[in-house]
Amino acid sequence: MRADARKNREHLLAVAGAAIGEQGVDVSLRDIARRADVGLATLLRHFPTREALLDALLRTSFDGMAVRAAGLEASGEPGEALVSWLRDCVVWTTEYRGVTVLMAAAIEDPGSALHASCVTLRAAGARLLVRAQAAGVARGDIDGADLFALVAALAWLGDQPSLAPRADRLFGVVASAILTGAGGGDVEGAPPSDRS
Repeated sequence: MRADARKNREHLLAVAGAAIGEQGVDVSLRDIARRADVGLATLLRHFPTREALLDALLRTSFDGMAVRAAGLEASGEPGEALVSWLRDCVVWTTEYRGVTVLMAAAIEDPGSALHASCVTLRAAGARLLVRAQAAGVARGDIDGADLFALVAALAWLGDQPSLAPRADRLFGVVASAILTGAGGGDVEGAPPSDRS
């Protein structure tokens, strides 16, 4: 790719990221093009579909979350590693309003531009979950698909203005429900346990 084309692509991604952060994933492509001071045809030449734009925008973050999972998998207590990754993933998905709906659909659609990235993200979380389960600190009746669904649900809470104030506390409740009593204590954001 030529240097000027790469620069234009990076500019479009920066503008799209800001627009999606403000208005959500349903922001008009025409509006993104206008904000970037280019024609819609230029935007579509770089990103022929909304999903292609989102895939390009989110790929670095997806890859970063997979690398983060690998780092946590190699070090740290399994339960803490799982909860840390879960929290990071939820925080990341709330940066782009509405992306969780697209991720949930893309994971089931191999033809989606986001499919491969979503599968990689789900697999990264599943490895942390399996490690915590093997250590006896996470319940055994959930799998990577359940964990991915919980990320989507918790991120959705953060997207809802009336529920956002509860999102941190509810994250703690969910994380505590994933961990077993051997998990080593309360999860940050969870209500205090009444273990004695």
